[in-house]
Amino acid sequence: MSQQTANENANTAAAVTDETAAASATPAAEKTKSAKAEKTAKTTRARKPRATRTTRAKAAKTAVKTVTEPGEVPAPSLPIEEPGQFGRINVMDVTPNEERGIYPARVELGEPFKVTAQVFIEGRTKVGATAVVRNARGKEMLRRQMTCINPGLDRWSVELTCGERTDVKPWEPDFAAVKRQLGLWTVTVEGWEDTYTSWLHDAKIKVEVNDDVENALASGAQLLDRWAGTADAHLPQHQRKMLRDAAKVMEDKTLTPKERLAAATSDEVKELHLTNPLRDGLSESAPQTFKVERPKSSFAAWYQFFPRSEGAYIDQETHKIVQGTLKTSVSGLERAKAEGFDIVYLPPIFPIGTTNRKGKNNALVAGPDDPGSVFGIGSAEGGHDTIDPKLGTMDDFKALTAKAHELGLEVALDFALQCSPDHPWVKEHPNWFRTKPDGSIAFAENPPKKYQDIYPIDFNADMPGIEKEVERILTLWIEAGVTVFRIDNPHTKPVRFWQDVIAAVTKRHPEVIFLAEAFTRPGMMRALSYVGFTQSHCYFPWRNTKEELSEYLAETNGDDGYYQHNTFWPTTPDILTAYVRDNGIAGHAVRAVLAAMGSPSWGIYNGFELIENKQRPGFEEQIDNEKYEIKVRDWSLAKKFGIAKLLTSLNKIRREHVDAFGYHNLTVLESSDPNVLAFARHTPAELTASGKPETLIVVVNLDCHNAHQSTIHLDLPSLGIDPDKGAHVRDELTDREFDWSWDNFVSLAPWADVAHVLHVEY
Repeated sequence: MSQQTANENANTAAAVTDETAAASATPAAEKTKSAKAEKTAKTTRARKPRATRTTRAKAAKTAVKTVTEPGEVPAPSLPIEEPGQFGRINVMDVTPNEERGIYPARVELGEPFKVTAQVFIEGRTKVGATAVVRNARGKEMLRRQMTCINPGLDRWSVELTCGERTDVKPWEPDFAAVKRQLGLWTVTVEGWEDTYTSWLHDAKIKVEVNDDVENALASGAQLLDRWAGTADAHLPQHQRKMLRDAAKVMEDKTLTPKERLAAATSDEVKELHLTNPLRDGLSESAPQTFKVERPKSSFAAWYQFFPRSEGAYIDQETHKIVQGTLKTSVSGLERAKAEGFDIVYLPPIFPIGTTNRKGKNNALVAGPDDPGSVFGIGSAEGGHDTIDPKLGTMDDFKALTAKAHELGLEVALDFALQCSPDHPWVKEHPNWFRTKPDGSIAFAENPPKKYQDIYPIDFNADMPGIEKEVERILTLWIEAGVTVFRIDNPHTKPVRFWQDVIAAVTKRHPEVIFLAEAFTRPGMMRALSYVGFTQSHCYFPWRNTKEELSEYLAETNGDDGYYQHNTFWPTTPDILTAYVRDNGIAGHAVRAVLAAMGSPSWGIYNGFELIENKQRPGFEEQIDNEKYEIKVRDWSLAKKFGIAKLLTSLNKIRREHVDAFGYHNLTVLESSDPNVLAFARHTPAELTASGKPETLIVVVNLDCHNAHQSTIHLDLPSLGIDPDKGAHVRDELTDREFDWSWDNFVSLAPWADVAHVLHVEY
């Protein structure tokens, strides 16, 4: 059924079996009595709450009957009374699977995702499969038929959504209704005998060769009659009449066998089989749980800037830099809004220590005017719960978040759980830090790297105490307007610590999102996602060749996307790759297109618009790094590079075609040139707000110095494109239009177009 929101919640296996068995055993003269019983049954079902799997099984057990009348016996629904027990139809290996039944797959409200299962029966009998989505309160919200994608392995697949997308913000009044939709939803796969298809296959052959025709047509007439009287099919009166009229035609021996068979194969009957089939032997899988998370948990566009650089200028008399403040940071909000981003991310805004303060470019000795690293957190003025006085006050921060909300922007705050030697915790909680044998506190290091201005937290002595303090601090910033936390290096802290903290915070504030800034082993990344990190930094910056990107796009947008939501950032204050360094404006454009189109979540570190791409010698990060100094930028120069305009266009494409974005609907396309990467995002019409398919085809020339030509192959049916008509596509970056079919020629030159972002006009 096409995105059918259930109005009836008693679609039980017992009801199906009872009525289908009764229908096949009831003579035609008793059809009126059967219709009355059907009406009574519907009335009764409307009053009952949705049956649980256990009650359905018990009812099904009593519904299995012995039928002695002539004709074929419909498959019964067998009771499932214990875990692992099979029904009449075999349903196995539903994916995605919860790990040990504890950590459910995660999807954003309204995000399209794919469910597969093995569904089969003995012998050559045909089967069908249906997926049913129920919300956190058990109400059926969506029902869709599945498609067999691998008959040899009985693998069935379907795309679903849990609820509908929305752009309601956490501070808006309507968010209360959004919050009620969040939580643990379920997907159940229903396997069933496709009696109509099995009968039709044999009947066509028998009519063609004139073999046992009367029995074949009589069986078909009985089948249509039973279909018309089956409550599970949810047929209105006119469709039931259509089926019964067809059955009468099939019984009319004054007509030829082919004319009688045609009544059962009309367009109306075929369409009904696709939308409201006869489902015998209905058998349910165990419900698969999905954690449905709030808007922006997956689909988000981040913009990072440093408040102390925003609005900074050089004093003409002293020739010294005057740093920006929270008040001047409004310009950063306005730039993020103008470029189409929806989350502004602020590095730490807390007081900075003076002991072992780092100087420019991570120098061990700071000059008298060096502000220090924002990650050297804490001074005599306060710690993680305090605003750096040079930036302003808590009231200034609340005014900034209020302005962001007015612009429709969320505010994300960096939370680095580490301290400078001057942090109040050092004196108040000395047991929170690791000491050397001589009694001194050990500074952070990752040999050969050393961080003399930072003391790492030791969680072994008092983890409960540290948890309580961190929960207090996060709550303080939430109450000040923060809805997202970017956690610095969470993989260097105990997973259990984050599990406890995130659970405590989100219990009171389920709207809060956590981003993990973690570049580490897959097991740790998966564990962090299990315990509540909704998004994660990833290795995208280092995936540059066609082969690397093809593999990484499939990984990010595949089964791993049910847990780890990778967010693609071309650069960060810590990362500036050789690709970005060496490829100028074209390289920035290529990485922006890949990030914005390759992942539902992406981000930009400001300065990207100004082609800030000079590395510190020997390091994969920018020289004159903003972590250690205040940047004075001339934003009027951005126009000449065109990257700001591109970022704005990419975010506009994402907003206008939001239904095309999810972690489970990307396909890498075949392309003939090793420098040309192509991929498509496709969501079927049944799952979009417009009721039309939503498809984007992205083609990128990865060589930023030379033009390349390539043939791009499309599997038209898989993208919902009629092969006889082909596809009319429009480039969302240039407004040029093309007609595409199975194989399509493209030519991209870095001095003209580095990429196509083609929207399929159905």
